[in-house]
Amino acid sequence: MPRILLINPNTSEAMTALVLRHARAELPSDIEIVPVTARFGATVIASEAAFAVAAHATLDAYAANPGPWDAVLLACFGDPALHALREISPAPVVAFADAAMSEAAGYGRFAIVTGGARWAPMLTRLAAALGHAATLAGVVTLPLDGGQIAANPEAALAALRAAVEQAVEQYAAQAVIIGGAGLAGLAARLQPDAPVPLIDSVLAGARRAGALAREHASSVAPAALPRAAGDCIATTGLGQELAALLGKPVQS
Repeated sequence: MPRILLINPNTSEAMTALVLRHARAELPSDIEIVPVTARFGATVIASEAAFAVAAHATLDAYAANPGPWDAVLLACFGDPALHALREISPAPVVAFADAAMSEAAGYGRFAIVTGGARWAPMLTRLAAALGHAATLAGVVTLPLDGGQIAANPEAALAALRAAVEQAVEQYAAQAVIIGGAGLAGLAARLQPDAPVPLIDSVLAGARRAGALAREHASSVAPAALPRAAGDCIATTGLGQELAALLGKPVQS
């Protein structure tokens, strides 16, 4: 049975449960999903500082849950530590923004609707880093953050509909990503009123992780780049598991 490690980089168990419920419903029953929540950091990731802490918390969560895994799903629309995880994980690593942007780009130029005003420049920078600078048309944010939307999605639906309309009219978007763990499941509720396809970042990530996990489980070839001698890091003050993982000698 393919096994996916789902890492929530914030400390909200409720958010982990929300993401797990939607990811589980999206994937076949023969794929196992094991959820873990960050042991430290922000309850909601909505700023540069919280994002930086979340990257550390993500690596810590991965080190504390060594698997083996057939895929790792990074459950944050912002993808903290994505490239670091891909460097150290022998299984493929999928993240919400990366998966959603790749899916949205198939429709042409896309926009993003998400919660938290500080995410606009952060996601614009991330899109460029992921190779989508030319296809990202714009980002529309709500004053509410993802945690607030998840706590009362009914109250946010009208604002989300208006944001989708703005994204299409202002940016001529051909698809819109409804981005964020806290917005899981809302794209389907908004789609009947939307003039373009809406992409749920949680479901996009789950689909991609499921496909790669099944492929990895049936293959003997490693998915990650082999670790070089320079990848072994001497550290001070890290958790025991992460320090051991980063300092692990290269296997000959």
